Amino acid sequence: MLSFLFRGLTAETPGAAALFEAVTAEARKPHWYVEGRVPDTLDGRFAVLATMIALVLVRLERDGEAGDRVSVALTERFIHVMESEHRELGLGDPTLGRTVRKLVGMLAHRTELWRSATDSNWAEVTCESLYKEEANEDALGHSAAALKAFADRAGKASLADLEQGTIA
Repeated sequence: MLSFLFRGLTAETPGAAALFEAVTAEARKPHWYVEGRVPDTLDGRFAVLATMIALVLVRLERDGEAGDRVSVALTERFIHVMESEHRELGLGDPTLGRTVRKLVGMLAHRTELWRSATDSNWAEVTCESLYKEEANEDALGHSAAALKAFADRAGKASLADLEQGTIA
Protein backbone atom coordinates (compact mmCIF):
# COMPACT_ATOMS: atom_id res chain seq x y z
CA MET A 1 0.00 0.00 0.00
CA LEU A 2 2.70 2.47 0.96
CA SER A 3 5.31 0.85 -1.24
CA PHE A 4 5.75 4.07 -3.23
CA LEU A 5 7.19 5.66 -0.07
CA PHE A 6 9.62 2.85 0.60
CA ARG A 7 10.56 1.88 -2.94
CA GLY A 8 14.28 2.38 -2.20
CA LEU A 9 14.12 -0.03 0.71
CA THR A 10 12.92 -3.01 -1.27
CA ALA A 11 15.43 -5.29 -2.88
CA GLU A 12 15.27 -5.05 -6.63
CA THR A 13 16.81 -7.63 -8.88
CA PRO A 14 20.04 -6.15 -10.19
CA GLY A 15 20.11 -5.38 -13.90
CA ALA A 16 21.17 -8.26 -16.14
CA ALA A 17 21.03 -10.71 -13.23
CA ALA A 18 19.18 -13.31 -15.32
CA LEU A 19 21.65 -12.97 -18.18
CA PHE A 20 24.62 -13.19 -15.84
CA GLU A 21 23.16 -16.31 -14.20
CA ALA A 22 22.58 -17.93 -17.60
CA VAL A 23 26.15 -17.24 -18.70
CA THR A 24 27.48 -18.45 -15.34
CA ALA A 25 25.52 -21.69 -15.70
CA GLU A 26 27.06 -22.22 -19.14
CA ALA A 27 30.54 -21.50 -17.79
CA ARG A 28 30.10 -24.07 -15.01
CA LYS A 29 29.40 -26.95 -17.36
CA PRO A 30 31.95 -29.72 -16.82
CA HIS A 31 32.86 -30.12 -20.49
CA TRP A 32 35.02 -26.95 -20.35
CA TYR A 33 37.23 -28.57 -17.73
CA VAL A 34 37.05 -32.19 -18.92
CA GLU A 35 37.04 -32.25 -22.72
CA GLY A 36 38.29 -28.66 -23.03
CA ARG A 37 40.96 -29.20 -20.40
CA VAL A 38 40.70 -25.65 -19.07
CA PRO A 39 42.32 -25.87 -15.62
CA ASP A 40 39.62 -26.34 -12.98
CA THR A 41 41.05 -23.55 -10.84
CA LEU A 42 39.93 -20.04 -9.96
CA ASP A 43 41.92 -18.71 -12.92
CA GLY A 44 40.53 -21.32 -15.30
CA ARG A 45 36.95 -20.78 -14.21
CA PHE A 46 37.41 -17.03 -14.50
CA ALA A 47 38.80 -17.48 -18.03
CA VAL A 48 35.71 -19.43 -19.12
CA LEU A 49 33.27 -16.99 -17.50
CA ALA A 50 35.04 -13.88 -18.81
CA THR A 51 35.28 -15.38 -22.29
CA MET A 52 31.59 -16.14 -22.40
CA ILE A 53 30.62 -12.73 -21.04
CA ALA A 54 32.89 -11.13 -23.65
CA LEU A 55 31.07 -13.05 -26.39
CA VAL A 56 27.73 -11.81 -25.04
CA LEU A 57 29.03 -8.22 -24.83
CA VAL A 58 30.10 -8.40 -28.47
CA ARG A 59 26.66 -9.78 -29.36
CA LEU A 60 24.91 -6.94 -27.48
CA GLU A 61 26.77 -4.31 -29.52
CA ARG A 62 24.56 -4.99 -32.53
CA ASP A 63 21.47 -3.74 -30.66
CA GLY A 64 22.61 -0.13 -30.38
CA GLU A 65 21.56 1.87 -27.34
CA ALA A 66 19.29 -0.85 -25.97
CA GLY A 67 22.15 -3.34 -26.23
CA ASP A 68 24.49 -0.83 -24.59
CA ARG A 69 22.11 -0.57 -21.64
CA VAL A 70 22.12 -4.35 -21.16
CA SER A 71 25.88 -4.47 -21.73
CA VAL A 72 26.47 -1.90 -18.98
CA ALA A 73 24.16 -3.78 -16.62
CA LEU A 74 25.93 -7.08 -17.39
CA THR A 75 29.34 -5.52 -16.78
CA GLU A 76 28.14 -3.97 -13.52
CA ARG A 77 26.80 -7.35 -12.43
CA PHE A 78 30.14 -8.95 -13.32
CA ILE A 79 31.97 -6.37 -11.20
CA HIS A 80 29.58 -6.84 -8.29
CA VAL A 81 29.97 -10.62 -8.35
CA MET A 82 33.76 -10.47 -8.70
CA GLU A 83 33.98 -8.08 -5.77
CA SER A 84 31.70 -10.27 -3.63
CA GLU A 85 33.56 -13.45 -4.52
CA HIS A 86 36.93 -11.93 -3.72
CA ARG A 87 35.66 -10.59 -0.39
CA GLU A 88 34.54 -14.12 0.45
CA LEU A 89 38.03 -15.33 -0.43
CA GLY A 90 39.34 -12.94 2.22
CA LEU A 91 40.65 -10.13 0.03
CA GLY A 92 40.55 -6.88 1.98
CA ASP A 93 39.82 -3.32 1.00
CA PRO A 94 43.40 -2.20 0.28
CA THR A 95 43.85 -4.76 -2.50
CA LEU A 96 40.25 -5.45 -3.52
CA GLY A 97 39.87 -2.43 -5.80
CA ARG A 98 43.10 -3.14 -7.63
CA THR A 99 42.18 -6.81 -8.07
CA VAL A 100 38.70 -6.04 -9.41
CA ARG A 101 40.13 -3.42 -11.82
CA LYS A 102 42.55 -6.08 -13.07
CA LEU A 103 39.69 -8.54 -13.61
CA VAL A 104 37.66 -5.92 -15.48
CA GLY A 105 40.72 -5.21 -17.62
CA MET A 106 40.97 -8.91 -18.42
CA LEU A 107 37.30 -8.90 -19.45
CA ALA A 108 37.91 -5.84 -21.64
CA HIS A 109 40.89 -7.55 -23.27
CA ARG A 110 38.81 -10.62 -24.06
CA THR A 111 36.02 -8.46 -25.44
CA GLU A 112 38.49 -6.81 -27.83
CA LEU A 113 39.78 -10.24 -28.84
CA TRP A 114 36.31 -11.49 -29.69
CA ARG A 115 35.42 -8.36 -31.62
CA SER A 116 38.17 -9.29 -34.07
CA ALA A 117 37.33 -13.01 -34.19
CA THR A 118 36.54 -14.54 -37.55
CA ASP A 119 36.08 -18.12 -38.67
CA SER A 120 39.70 -18.19 -39.80
CA ASN A 121 41.18 -17.12 -36.45
CA TRP A 122 38.52 -18.54 -34.08
CA ALA A 123 40.80 -21.25 -32.65
CA GLU A 124 43.63 -18.77 -32.12
CA VAL A 125 41.32 -16.35 -30.27
CA THR A 126 39.91 -19.26 -28.25
CA CYS A 127 43.42 -20.27 -27.22
CA GLU A 128 44.35 -16.75 -26.12
CA SER A 129 41.07 -16.24 -24.29
CA LEU A 130 40.91 -19.55 -22.41
CA TYR A 131 44.41 -20.92 -22.00
CA LYS A 132 47.49 -19.34 -20.46
CA GLU A 133 49.79 -21.44 -22.60
CA GLU A 134 49.61 -23.79 -25.54
CA ALA A 135 46.53 -25.96 -25.49
CA ASN A 136 46.20 -29.58 -26.46
CA GLU A 137 44.85 -29.73 -30.03
CA ASP A 138 41.82 -31.86 -29.10
CA ALA A 139 41.00 -29.69 -26.09
CA LEU A 140 41.34 -26.50 -28.13
CA GLY A 141 39.15 -27.97 -30.87
CA HIS A 142 36.48 -28.84 -28.33
CA SER A 143 36.56 -25.40 -26.69
CA ALA A 144 36.58 -23.53 -30.00
CA ALA A 145 33.55 -25.51 -31.23
CA ALA A 146 31.71 -25.03 -27.93
CA LEU A 147 32.37 -21.27 -27.94
CA LYS A 148 31.26 -21.04 -31.57
CA ALA A 149 28.03 -22.85 -30.72
CA PHE A 150 27.47 -20.55 -27.72
CA ALA A 151 28.17 -17.43 -29.82
CA ASP A 152 25.78 -18.67 -32.50
CA ARG A 153 23.05 -19.29 -29.92
CA ALA A 154 23.58 -15.84 -28.39
CA GLY A 155 23.55 -14.35 -31.88
CA LYS A 156 20.17 -15.89 -32.64
CA ALA A 157 18.63 -14.75 -29.34
CA SER A 158 16.67 -11.52 -29.30
CA LEU A 159 17.67 -8.76 -26.94
CA ALA A 160 14.53 -9.43 -24.88
CA ASP A 161 15.45 -13.11 -24.63
CA LEU A 162 18.98 -12.26 -23.51
CA GLU A 163 17.65 -9.89 -20.87
CA GLN A 164 15.50 -12.75 -19.55
CA GLY A 165 18.54 -15.04 -19.47
CA THR A 166 17.43 -17.13 -22.44
CA ILE A 167 20.29 -17.95 -24.76
CA ALA A 168 18.51 -19.91 -27.51
